[in-house]
Amino acid sequence: MIGMPASILERSPFVNFVVPGLLLLVIFGLLPLLVLYGLVKKPQWTWAAALTPFKTLHSAWSLSLYIGFGQIIWVMVQTYMLNTVSLIHICYMSLGMLIQIVTLLPSVQRYFVLDGSAQRR
Repeated sequence: MIGMPASILERSPFVNFVVPGLLLLVIFGLLPLLVLYGLVKKPQWTWAAALTPFKTLHSAWSLSLYIGFGQIIWVMVQTYMLNTVSLIHICYMSLGMLIQIVTLLPSVQRYFVLDGSAQRR
């Protein structure tokens, strides 16, 4: 719809933009909204707790870290497949790094320590 030729997907496993578009929508659109909800409300998600090795921190904190990693990996793979780097790639790579930096700040980690875990630290 925006006029990008499907020929730029030659080095990718995709024949058109439908699958990558859906992946982007879910992984970097809807999932971050869910993570944001988790960061604000701190619900007890057993499914998310099973995905984190950081048992003293709330699972939404880990999911935030994973979103940052995912963003960096997506951009790296995309630049490889497209065989080019543009300003938008640099911006989104920087965004992924910023997400990780903020997530790893000691004050942020302290905020997401689970009740009862503070005494063990």
